[in-house]
Amino acid sequence: MKKQETIGIIVVALLLSATPSLATPGQLQDTSRRLYDRVMEEFKHRDYEAALAGFRFFIEVHGHSILAANAQYWMGECQYRMGRYKDALTSFYNVVSYYPLSQKLAASTLKIGQTYSKLGDQDKARTMYERVVDQYPDSAEAELARKAINTSIAKIDSPPHPTE
Repeated sequence: MKKQETIGIIVVALLLSATPSLATPGQLQDTSRRLYDRVMEEFKHRDYEAALAGFRFFIEVHGHSILAANAQYWMGECQYRMGRYKDALTSFYNVVSYYPLSQKLAASTLKIGQTYSKLGDQDKARTMYERVVDQYPDSAEAELARKAINTSIAKIDSPPHPTE
């Protein structure tokens, strides 16, 4: 998607959200869902810059929406995929800190571990993986965390390869 189209979407969303007192709660929820879905399309098309801008905007306009935690999570995913690991950490921690009832808690905690791993801090990564396993033991994220823990143990236990 072109930057002009993204800006156009944002302008339309601003206009739609500029008169919340005239809109019913159902209309506001529909508006937030449409904007969220549109930004997710950017993400699915791997336009992470546009998606990141869209999710930021979504949180500014619809910060109290039931989709706000998801938007915060996907901001972190965009940053992670663009290699902006410190920014991604902040986004994932925001999900954990500000949205304690979010369905994205397990995924955010796992991503915090993966991000620490990318940053080279294996101790913090392992701590987060263990937290996922402890707090969300039956989740898909816990299975990924177990694999990450086992991989890190295997690396520690394997003898170094001899060099010639």
